[in-house]
Amino acid sequence: MENLYILGLVEKENKRQKETIRLIASENFVSNDILSVLGSSLTNKYSEGYPYKRYYRGQQFIDEIEQRTIDLAKLVFGAKFANVQAYSGSPANLAIYKALLNPYDTVMGLDLFSGGHLTHGFRVSITGQWFDSKPYSVSPANFLIDYDNLEKLALEHKPKLIISGLSGYPREIDFERIGNIAKKTGAYHLADISHISGIVSTNNHPNPFPFADIVMTTTHKLLRGPRGALILTNDKILADKIDKSVFPGLQGGPHMNNIAGIGIALEQALSPDYKDYIKQVLINAKILAQELIKLGFEVITGGTDNHLILLDLRKNEIDGETFSQALEKANIETNKNTIPFDPAPPTKANGLRIGTPAMTTIGMMEKEMIFIAKSLRQVLDNYQDDKVLAEIKQNNIQFMSKFKI
Repeated sequence: MENLYILGLVEKENKRQKETIRLIASENFVSNDILSVLGSSLTNKYSEGYPYKRYYRGQQFIDEIEQRTIDLAKLVFGAKFANVQAYSGSPANLAIYKALLNPYDTVMGLDLFSGGHLTHGFRVSITGQWFDSKPYSVSPANFLIDYDNLEKLALEHKPKLIISGLSGYPREIDFERIGNIAKKTGAYHLADISHISGIVSTNNHPNPFPFADIVMTTTHKLLRGPRGALILTNDKILADKIDKSVFPGLQGGPHMNNIAGIGIALEQALSPDYKDYIKQVLINAKILAQELIKLGFEVITGGTDNHLILLDLRKNEIDGETFSQALEKANIETNKNTIPFDPAPPTKANGLRIGTPAMTTIGMMEKEMIFIAKSLRQVLDNYQDDKVLAEIKQNNIQFMSKFKI
């Protein structure tokens, strides 16, 4: 009976997703093919090791699936070597740290408040506790990465690893500049493109290769795959270190159902339809940002070059936690987010992060972005009135009913 109860909760979640405007920048929808393979017999198989070098028998099809996924990852991102076994982005980054560094080595990543990720050396992450983190940040003048100050800090601290990448930064990253700084200071350069992988793979953002020694991306954001990660490099020595760091260093058997799903996502990412999808993601983000500005929201940096928008809510006299809760009552999914030089702690951040990948996947275009912007404004104007929020919710359920998930 307990299993039946869980299945009932899953059905409720299915219904919730169909009725909710999903604006969380790191979320998306996978295809039915990927859903199918995630629930396939592959979940029954243990496959410690790598293709054609396993510790268990019965791997003839497993080996082919993983090797095909490796080959696809190399093709999509223009790399010579790829590891596809990391369980997700945070374990993948930790595997890279383990492969390249010793405990307490100095690392430099974009500060969390400037749009970086926890695993780029933030103090509450193991990457900020086991290593000497010297973060770089954005300029207070324009909230763009201060590359001159980054170089100054790198020359001062001589890090062994410099991480480029973003979690809440809406502008293009200069991988070439950071790569040159890394070379100048004798550091490795890790590019974490988890949020912008699809934008990179379709040539809508500069590729971190050849300016990065290692590139990491999750597979469940713009790539529209299952939870997982890819670790890519063009250096055979680094590739061998990465493989050993992932297995047996940090993990046991890979999740082969996930790897098969990643392979399908990569096949889909090579299609012309996927290129069109990414272009629309970018168009939708720009339109949504413009409409929000018209409606009185303050958008960090005044817009976006990618799929995400960061709102500074202080002028609206509301914090990210309060606003996201009100939006949820109206069936709009978002997440509170730190903003540059935010005086509030992350738990009460003054920002809100929104993105367009998921809604673009189900077919939304410019006119839908205008509707969504107006809905956010309606919630802001009535965030303390549950009756009005319930009315907005019904409008949003009706709006979502036009799209197939």
